[in-house]
Amino acid sequence: MTASSNLLHNIDAEQALLGAIILNNNLIDDIPDTFRSYHFAADIHSRIYEAMLKIREAGSVADPITISVYLKSDEVFEAAGGQKYLVDLLDSVLSLASISDYARIIYDLYIRRQLIEISDRTVGKANSFDTYEKAEDIVESAEKDLYDLISGYTEKGRLVAFSDALAESIEAATLAFKRDSRIVGVTTGFKLIDKNLGGLHKSDLLVVAGRPSMGKTAFATNVAFNASKAKLNNAAEGAAVAFFSLEMSAEQLATRILASESGVASDGIRRGEIPKDSFEKFVSISRDLERLELYIDDTPNITVAQIRNRARRLKRQKKIGLIVIDYLQLIEASSVRRNSDNRVHEISEITRSLKGLAKELDLPVLALSQLSRAVEQRDDKKPQLSDLRESGSIEQDADVVMFVFREEYYKARKEPTEGTIEHDKWKAEMEHIYNRAEIIIAKQRHGPISTIRLFFDGKLTRFGNLLND
Repeated sequence: MTASSNLLHNIDAEQALLGAIILNNNLIDDIPDTFRSYHFAADIHSRIYEAMLKIREAGSVADPITISVYLKSDEVFEAAGGQKYLVDLLDSVLSLASISDYARIIYDLYIRRQLIEISDRTVGKANSFDTYEKAEDIVESAEKDLYDLISGYTEKGRLVAFSDALAESIEAATLAFKRDSRIVGVTTGFKLIDKNLGGLHKSDLLVVAGRPSMGKTAFATNVAFNASKAKLNNAAEGAAVAFFSLEMSAEQLATRILASESGVASDGIRRGEIPKDSFEKFVSISRDLERLELYIDDTPNITVAQIRNRARRLKRQKKIGLIVIDYLQLIEASSVRRNSDNRVHEISEITRSLKGLAKELDLPVLALSQLSRAVEQRDDKKPQLSDLRESGSIEQDADVVMFVFREEYYKARKEPTEGTIEHDKWKAEMEHIYNRAEIIIAKQRHGPISTIRLFFDGKLTRFGNLLND
């Protein structure tokens, strides 16, 4: 700790807080949940506070005698005066009603000390000129430290007792039971997908893959819109959404959503060809869409480190609950020593980073992925897990893998000669699959695989629930 950070402490406030708790153990309940023993500047105070918590958890009263027994072999405690120091703490109490104020003072000074340490560490790295550490890596490290600090997660590890994990699981199940939708995660807006997945769950990495023209971006855009619309309508399963679009511009995505909701095709919107009898509705819908909590970042050639940095800011500032990325293969790895011939290694780094981001921010990350051309070489065009490009790491790191498949796309390109029996048969098959898409859940870490049929309108790039589902 630097000399300047050594000045950032208030021993009187620390002593008064501990003394008040000794006088009345129930005052611990008035201290914010985010307060931790390591927020004290004085090591002795951290140890005493930790002892108080342990004694109280055991159902006993934390007073000078019980605390002394708990810390009897603690050298720091004995050096400070032992039980006499605890008695002296009682004399520092001016008001029992001020304990929450003391906690805020102590916490604020802790944050300031940490800010100085992060600054010193960043300056040291910036001055080191390490050949293998780029300036943007230093920025990313500093931003992560700052995010962790403000989020209260300053410790690298997270040890969770099974009883606590079980309580979280029961709470999630209870929440899903109470909701009419029976989902606990973020909604996709598609009933059968929500039913099969239970919504998009926190800390999950979900990969949606497909060949070109299958509708991957349309599906992702629909999910992002549905989640943010549910949030706008105050639905419990809604969420503010961050959409990283590496292929399409923000304006193009907005046009797609506007087309989907207004019923006016995207190309018509771009050309201003909006029917007069629909214009008033078009304007009204546009105003409603302006209120969506949907944030689009269309930076091209973005790195996974930049995505992490921006996602952390959006989580902190906008309270996002879902991240959508279009698409994996356009993300640049953060590795300094990149090997252009080893794209599999880079994709592995990217998928691991995205899974880590989902866990860190405690929200679902939905990433699109391309499929290899092997699909086109088979008679059966339905995708398989082995068709994922650089598939090993994607399949391994993803909690859910879904494929977007439209048989209509392939069948339409095999139209037989008109007037033949084959053409009549083809026409009947086309009627059966017209405006139909399949979402194939090929992997689900926490549930079964399945195939879900959806409506798809190519002109409006819109997926929807089938009426009989």
